[in-house]
Amino acid sequence: MNARSTDGSGWGFRWWASWVALAALCCAPLVASADRADRKRAEIDLNERLTLERLFEEKPAAKGLFDNAAGYAVFDVVKVSLVVTGGGGQGVAVDRSSGERTYMNMGTGGLNLGLGGKSYKIVFLFQTADKFASFIDNAWKGGVSADATAGRAGGDVGADFHNGVAYYQLTDAGLILQADITGTKYWRSGKLN
Repeated sequence: MNARSTDGSGWGFRWWASWVALAALCCAPLVASADRADRKRAEIDLNERLTLERLFEEKPAAKGLFDNAAGYAVFDVVKVSLVVTGGGGQGVAVDRSSGERTYMNMGTGGLNLGLGGKSYKIVFLFQTADKFASFIDNAWKGGVSADATAGRAGGDVGADFHNGVAYYQLTDAGLILQADITGTKYWRSGKLN
């Protein structure tokens, strides 16, 4: 029998078939990872759509700011507090002029005078393209200033842009204000972009 036979009867075919099988096994995690990334992006996109609908229903003035914003970002966050707080989440930032979507991560930590955990949504509206680009490109940090602005604005939080940004936080209890001392960082997702 010819060693280079490709009809399935010689070792040449088995050698070739073994390499094809090995390549398929090596590529399977990449395909599975791409599938997971696609599912995660779809989940984030659905969260974005539902969060914006809810925000506009609960805070109609937000729709006017949204319509005039250069860009926006929506995050789904889980936060746990036991004097020290920690949390994280994922979301998407959308350039309103181009429709370009940038998937992002966020992490938060600090001190809080409370115990427990919560899940909430964050919406940022950016008044200018520069503010929006800075948020995406500079691993933007926020927290204390956004909360302080919310605290000073009282019940009218998000009625206008403050330093080029409008900020909303929604929980199951509705639109809320909070004043904890936390540092929060937002950055591009390496896996989802």
